[in-house]
Amino acid sequence: MNRLLINIAASVFPFLKNDLRREDWVAKMLASIPKGESLMDAVAGECKYKKCCSHLKYISQDFGKYNGSGDNLGLQTGAWNVSKIDIISDIEKIPLPKGSLDNILCTEVLEHIPHPDLAIKELSRLLKKDGRLILTAPFCSSTHMSPYFYCTGFSVNWYKEVLGKNGLKTVEMSANGNFFDFVSQELARLPLIVKKYSSLGILSLILYVVLVPVILLCSLCSYLIRATEKQLCFGWHVLAEKEK
Repeated sequence: MNRLLINIAASVFPFLKNDLRREDWVAKMLASIPKGESLMDAVAGECKYKKCCSHLKYISQDFGKYNGSGDNLGLQTGAWNVSKIDIISDIEKIPLPKGSLDNILCTEVLEHIPHPDLAIKELSRLLKKDGRLILTAPFCSSTHMSPYFYCTGFSVNWYKEVLGKNGLKTVEMSANGNFFDFVSQELARLPLIVKKYSSLGILSLILYVVLVPVILLCSLCSYLIRATEKQLCFGWHVLAEKEK
């Protein structure tokens, strides 16, 4: 589904803009970086944001083990090409000098790392003073890219605690979606989960009929009720700066 169709559908079902909101925020952050500065894309995967970095000295890093099918549990991408990665390494031990980078991008990565706090420590080590970390991760998520899936998500309190302990000052933090958007997404997945884990195909069809009105009601609540992202949302978009 292209961007225009998603935007049209999202006017009725706002949860459909989950990915677009994140992509637009990341693109905005990347566009704001001065020309010629360095940026490392940490665990870049297929380097989806490289197209936004033509004005920067772009370096990609990844651990290079995920192949698209994983262990076949949960959600998988099906295909995954890391052949264009510049640095193959563990995110906790990236072979670059201390304070060598102006910017680091780390998007939808932390849930795939056994020790995400140590990853933040390493990214902080690599940043120059006043360097920027552009960071996104789920607040809540289901199993995906298994076996490289370790955390379901990260709260505002986690960012405040871990970023602060590693010399990073939070400049901006914004929510992607809200409680009702998240619930709508999971309700929409219900028939797919039934189909994936059972042979009750007819139940999947019945669920589609039953759930559409409920999802519409949740979508209405999403527009009418404020501040529910504090309870639950897709994830947080964080911009942090290295203080020392």
